[in-house]
Amino acid sequence: MKLSKFKFELPDELLAERPAENRDESRLMVVNRKDGTIEHKMFKDIVGYLNKGDVMLMNDTKVFPARLYGNKEKTGAKIEVFLLRELNAENLLWDVLVDPARKIRIGNKLYFGDDDLVAEVIDNTTSRGRTLRFLFDGTHDEFKKIIETLGETPIPKYIKRAVEPEDEERYQTVYAKNEGAVAAPTAGLHFSKNLLKRLEINGIEFAPLTLHVGLGTFRSVEVEDLTKHKMDSEEIHIPEETVEIVNNAKKRKNKILAVGTTSMRVVETSVSTDGFLKPYSGWTNKFIFPPYDFSIADMMVTNFHMPESTLLMMTAAFGGYDLIMEAYETAIKEKYRFYSYGDAMLII
Repeated sequence: MKLSKFKFELPDELLAERPAENRDESRLMVVNRKDGTIEHKMFKDIVGYLNKGDVMLMNDTKVFPARLYGNKEKTGAKIEVFLLRELNAENLLWDVLVDPARKIRIGNKLYFGDDDLVAEVIDNTTSRGRTLRFLFDGTHDEFKKIIETLGETPIPKYIKRAVEPEDEERYQTVYAKNEGAVAAPTAGLHFSKNLLKRLEINGIEFAPLTLHVGLGTFRSVEVEDLTKHKMDSEEIHIPEETVEIVNNAKKRKNKILAVGTTSMRVVETSVSTDGFLKPYSGWTNKFIFPPYDFSIADMMVTNFHMPESTLLMMTAAFGGYDLIMEAYETAIKEKYRFYSYGDAMLII
């Protein structure tokens, strides 16, 4: 499969700048693989597609305020630092992206807040990537508190407005628990507490798992031959209780719904030869594109993704390339909202 097969023109006005007023009142496009049909619903109508004993795979990662603004020593130049992941908690070493990168060299010091926090650049990793060592005397918990105070909710760059207080709550799922993501698992943003309660009353089981969303999910594909693209690794965790819930549902022939491409990648990373889920803690760089045989989920809910993105490729692998590209054409015609704060698609 070639990269160019995933190109399409997306009008700028369809990129959602803000979330829907109520989480569960986004639009929901329902794509039926068996019938080849496309229907238009509200997100809360998802209740009607699940039966007692069905299972929802839910990524419980929690977004932290990963975007910091600091000043370079001597020149005072303003520098944006995007925290990607902590490499060493004891030495406060972090993998980061810096902007503008050309101004930042090994040995430079960066100052944040009223000099509440200082970091030294100790390595170059990529053109924009750097390794920083934070110079801080307090405990690790105190360090995390300072990051929370100084950091900003890392809403995507295409959103041209400034971060607002509402983003802190809305760019986070209501079931977020394990901190470590630099971007939200966006399909989960549509679930309200009320909707989850309705699903629970209907006998739907929730199976939590974790993928700390990093750059791997969003890095652009720069090769025409998809087999040559390498995903960045992201940390994942599949607990024993989730394995039990999922495998029991499979044995009962109940449906399993993956909430988002991240949940799908997690379960497809750790599957036994007979198609059952296995517990796992570690890293995944799994890249799913057509053609691909899925082992665990029968259904997937996902947002509308960017052209040529790995997220669109996985969606096409699950829904079928022709049907998904037709669904995207329909979405543009019907003015569905795209990307993180946009509308959703349910593939059944």
